[in-house]
Amino acid sequence: QELPEMVLLKFFRPENTPVPARPTPEQLSNLIKTSLHYPESFNHSFHQKSLCLVPVTLLLSNCSQAVVDVMIDLRHKTTSSEALEIHGSFTWLGQTQYKLQLKSQEVYSLQLKACFVHTGVYNLGTPRVFAKLADQVTLFETSQQNSMPALIIINNI
Repeated sequence: QELPEMVLLKFFRPENTPVPARPTPEQLSNLIKTSLHYPESFNHSFHQKSLCLVPVTLLLSNCSQAVVDVMIDLRHKTTSSEALEIHGSFTWLGQTQYKLQLKSQEVYSLQLKACFVHTGVYNLGTPRVFAKLADQVTLFETSQQNSMPALIIINNI
């Protein structure tokens, strides 16, 4: 009885191994999720003290598996007159720019102070957040998706 012929198996790898795809602009604009935590309304006696300071927490969550460089800019102002009529103008006190690095899935809490000189309804959703993958050499970070308006009511007591 004859033995069946043995066939040698060949394993080969294609020469052009795919290069990891660059993240799309949409993916890059969703690296960091932000949320603002603050009181819905705030009572202040403007007769006793002309400046009303409200603590605000900016929560930054790295949604990616990568290390991300983050830049926060608080100098952004609402310029449309319609928005100013509705919400009025306020100022962020202290440092106006922050640069941080968030590890994979890290959540970072940034303590801010908003300063108001009048009663009214204000939109605290003015911080602009930019991010880029830490290992990518790019000249600028991608602007992160902005959340809904963050309205606060300042009352005089």
